[in-house]
Amino acid sequence: MANCANCTNELSERGFRELEQFIDELSDKNGALISALHRAQEIFGYLPKEVQQFVAKKLNIPVSKVYGVVSFYSFFTMIPKGKYPISVCMGTACYVRGADKVLDEFKRELNIEVGETTADGNFSLDALRCVGACGLAPVVLVGEKVYGRVTPDQVKSILKEYE
Repeated sequence: MANCANCTNELSERGFRELEQFIDELSDKNGALISALHRAQEIFGYLPKEVQQFVAKKLNIPVSKVYGVVSFYSFFTMIPKGKYPISVCMGTACYVRGADKVLDEFKRELNIEVGETTADGNFSLDALRCVGACGLAPVVLVGEKVYGRVTPDQVKSILKEYE
């Protein structure tokens, strides 16, 4: 999926129509860039250059401004995420309790690095600063499901839940 052979299918006409409708319905287009990008990422799952160009055109702003925002904020991604995005909290409490070892085990099991997606498109791996669940440290998110007090030994069983 990282080399996305079917990007044109993923970037469907329907998706562009939905995004266009969202932007057209905005009462004030000035200052709407973040909202438009959030909606675009909800629709497409990521923000490739074609989507950034579309947003720039619809908001009548330079593509460079759109790219600047997309590349600055860590929430936005220009790379397709896996079907099951995995995020390992690397905040202080999680790190002190072994999050680095948990992250290393995910990298080993999935054979990918942070920021990458598995070849089958099932999993992507990210490290986060803090998820605000320090009492459960170390914390792993798979999609929106929270796993607390995760050890490296639990990584295989977590991944099996999504096979």
